[in-house]
Amino acid sequence: MIEPRGLMISAPASGTGKTTVMLGLLRALADDGLEVQPFKSGPDYIDPAFHFAAARRASYNFDTWAMGPALLSGIAHRAEGADICVAEGSMGLFDGVATRGQVGFGSSAETAKHMGWPVVLVIDVSGQAQSAAATAMGFRDYDPDLPFAGVILNRVASPRHDRLARLGMDRAGIRVLGALPRRGDLTLPERHLGLIQAVEHPDLEAAVSGYAAFLREHVDLAILREAATGAVLEGPTGLPRPPAQRIALARDAAFSFTYPHLIEGWRAAGAEILPFSPLADEAPDKDADLVWLPGGYPELHAGRIAAAETFRAGLRKHAETRPVHGECGGYMALGAALIDKDGVRHRMAGLLGLVTSYETRKFHLGYRRAVLEDAMPGHRVGAALRGHEFHYSTILDQPDAPLAQVFDADGNPVPETGSRNGHVTGTFFHLITAEDAAA
Repeated sequence: MIEPRGLMISAPASGTGKTTVMLGLLRALADDGLEVQPFKSGPDYIDPAFHFAAARRASYNFDTWAMGPALLSGIAHRAEGADICVAEGSMGLFDGVATRGQVGFGSSAETAKHMGWPVVLVIDVSGQAQSAAATAMGFRDYDPDLPFAGVILNRVASPRHDRLARLGMDRAGIRVLGALPRRGDLTLPERHLGLIQAVEHPDLEAAVSGYAAFLREHVDLAILREAATGAVLEGPTGLPRPPAQRIALARDAAFSFTYPHLIEGWRAAGAEILPFSPLADEAPDKDADLVWLPGGYPELHAGRIAAAETFRAGLRKHAETRPVHGECGGYMALGAALIDKDGVRHRMAGLLGLVTSYETRKFHLGYRRAVLEDAMPGHRVGAALRGHEFHYSTILDQPDAPLAQVFDADGNPVPETGSRNGHVTGTFFHLITAEDAAA
């Protein structure tokens, strides 16, 4: 049993500034001497690394579409020893999928209700004043069972603007937890998948310290701490089992998108993680049972991957007798070629026939349910897996046998079936969990 006290930082929509609020709050609470456990609601690969930098404690994803109660509880137990949990929502508070006819399935609101965490709604009040209260009322009242702590007003233009916005909130009976003046430097660098990676930020420590000082000056941290509550979570707990005993895991700026709960589960079950860097032209450990290439940004480093002869030779040697698996960017790196945004063709590992292109961009986004037509590491034929796909690449050629039948959250088939060739498998979706763990 666990009863983690916490808050859900959410917003009416993306782009309201909730990530900078989240990072500033994590660091400010940590600087006050609290053990702060960060979480991310939804399938995000980038934000948890920023959370770790701010809270100095690993962040984990909750996903009520993909995960069952045992896995959600297992992830919640990562908060053991923490004084407070702070979770960052994704998109708008109620944005999810309509699977099972349930609006908001997989949303940040659903995570908040499951965990018993009151919502702190970050509202961008640019271009409005009292009208922002109508937005806040709608979010507070849309689901009466959702705990609601109050709002943080963001991008306030002046003291007068602040006063008018607060008058509206007072009339609506909504507590204002803070008001953040408009500042042009409170943005994080982005690229086509959202934020740049934390390791690429030119001065992340200075940025996070600045966010914390800003939050401390304009937000009532004491009231936020008092507002934190949590539900009692009982029943079985569990994390994903490892697909092998010794796992060579690619880890660098090109291959970094792995859900933290997967690695935590692998290690907890006694698996040995053997990191290596394709960009540094390192071969996977020769004693590894499995090579796993996560997603990331291979399109930004295609020339270096193509020139990494030691890496590619080691990968081919391993694939002669033992499994290799790639997800999204890792899947593309296992293919024959990758064409970058300028139309330059780069040779990849050649273990699959896949050819992908960023010259012709096509947006792929959403949950995925895959039923395996062939085995992949850790999962048998016929197993149903749940994951998430997010990329802009286009498949030009996919000659290998399909790995799975793949569907979106509503059960509609999608053409990105993954591939299988010998001991090598790959998918465009990032694995979250097997479906038996999501039941």
